[in-house]
Amino acid sequence: MEEPHPMMKLVDLHNKECNAIEVEINIPYGKIAGKWFGPRDVKPILCLHGWLDNCGTFDRLIPLLPKELSFLAIDFPGHGHSCRIPDGMAYHQIDRVMVIQYVMNEYGWDRVALMGHSMGASVAFTYAGLFPEKVELVIGLDNFRPVRYSPGRFLKYAGSMAVKILQVNSDERRNSEPPLYTYEEMVEALHKGSYQSVSRENCPYLLQRNISRSKKYPEKYYFNYARMLKYDQIPGWTDEATVTLLKRIRVPQLVLHATESRDPGSRAAFSTVVKVLSEENPTFLVEHLKGTHHVHLNQPEVVTPMITDFLRKFWSVGDHGKCDRVTS
Repeated sequence: MEEPHPMMKLVDLHNKECNAIEVEINIPYGKIAGKWFGPRDVKPILCLHGWLDNCGTFDRLIPLLPKELSFLAIDFPGHGHSCRIPDGMAYHQIDRVMVIQYVMNEYGWDRVALMGHSMGASVAFTYAGLFPEKVELVIGLDNFRPVRYSPGRFLKYAGSMAVKILQVNSDERRNSEPPLYTYEEMVEALHKGSYQSVSRENCPYLLQRNISRSKKYPEKYYFNYARMLKYDQIPGWTDEATVTLLKRIRVPQLVLHATESRDPGSRAAFSTVVKVLSEENPTFLVEHLKGTHHVHLNQPEVVTPMITDFLRKFWSVGDHGKCDRVTS
């Protein structure tokens, strides 16, 4: 049997030193995998990663946050160690919203605190807008708006994506391995594929759960996320619908905006929504910090003071109680 790559051993060691415990959560079509950081009897803040990433995105951030708090970072279906959706199905953004409810049901929570990065932040804020009575606070790392297309773009996008989904389904039935790389090539592929957002030295934290060793060529690896994820089904919402949804959130909110991020939308639209929500909710806070889209992974020491101040103000173990169920 081939030995794990030295960098994979280092990431494993990091997780052990941080006392991160692997967990599995049952959902109707399989299991959600994740990592629990902090006391097992304290209700955690649920952490949601970005598109094509995994819960390893929080590996360097969470250990720097207050030790008395707990955090549960999960892999969305199709990512990391979580299950894939059934054959023939496509990934929809709204399905990720329901993953939050599955986790809540598993642990018996009536309400939840959420922290998300990128797509995960979008999912968190969408859930909070749809179910405002079930959310205690929301933290968005370099995003807070729901992932959506304008109705016009959606009409152009949906048809072409349907054709590609059919092709991917056909390819996956052949059980063919995706392109293979050495570990060092995987690092470079992730670094460049993220538009240099993930630094090379921090790529291993994401690769740990996103790659598998080739059975034919054991010295090489492939990206193991579901290929169907590249053809996500994204809803077609108007800007007005987005603002209406977000205005329903009345709980404390923190948005950390990375100034060197590749902006997924126009800066004017971002500023407009921030202005509206700031006027609606005095606990809607926005902080701008220097860094790339993955600044929380590359430079967690820059991010943690803002999150810690926010949590000290709006979240405490005493207010939110203990977990009904202790993890094994």
